[in-house]
Amino acid sequence: MIQVIDYHKTYRDTVAVRGLSFEVNPGEILGLVGPNGAGKTTTLRALAGIIPPTQGKLQVAGHDIINEPVEAKSKLAYVPDNPNLFDNLTVWEHLLFSAGAYQVAHLNKIGDELLAKFDMTEHKHKLAQELSRGMRQKVAICCAYLHDPKVILFDEPHTGLDPRGIRTIKDSIREKAQAGAAIIISSHMLALVEDLCTNLLILHHGQSLFSGKIGDARKAFADVDGDATLEEVFFRVTEKQNGATESSPAPANGV
Repeated sequence: MIQVIDYHKTYRDTVAVRGLSFEVNPGEILGLVGPNGAGKTTTLRALAGIIPPTQGKLQVAGHDIINEPVEAKSKLAYVPDNPNLFDNLTVWEHLLFSAGAYQVAHLNKIGDELLAKFDMTEHKHKLAQELSRGMRQKVAICCAYLHDPKVILFDEPHTGLDPRGIRTIKDSIREKAQAGAAIIISSHMLALVEDLCTNLLILHHGQSLFSGKIGDARKAFADVDGDATLEEVFFRVTEKQNGATESSPAPANGV
């Protein structure tokens, strides 16, 4: 459902992502983790068709994001870490706008169900500028879910949410995966990634340090007494790479 082949992104003399390849199949939830500046958001924005790759191929639901942008974007949803809502539109008007863009039928039923699920029904007619940070996040997620996308990209989806909101979005992500969606979650909250994700991709300086099942990562970096936690895996992988970087340049194709 998501396929990235030899993806490079360069900004003038700065290499943001170098030779990245991975895929996410239907029903899988990929946790995209790495230090600040690792290339996580750059990768998500390229998959969403917001920025073009310098080199490589990115496909969404069988459609090339560059050569077939409309077909690819009709199958995906992207929730950024800081959703830019229209301040002078109400919550419901945001759903109307999204429904029109994606030609969603039966908006009233689907929209009301989503608002109820995310505890936003009583805020239906509020302007976006009147909403809290967490409420704005919920509106963005409702709009993202509206057209039942086959690919969903989240960049720090839990930012600003209270514990109930976090639980609701976690449950919704699991439901979408069980229904066959391919999902990527970029987050610094490793405990949430460990709880939600089936697969793991660790980025560092734009390169892949690990790509595979979370269970395989735990076993690969486990002590003799059992599996490693995701936090332990993350620090062992990135600190090992930091040591290699200090002594010698990283290989061009990653680790």
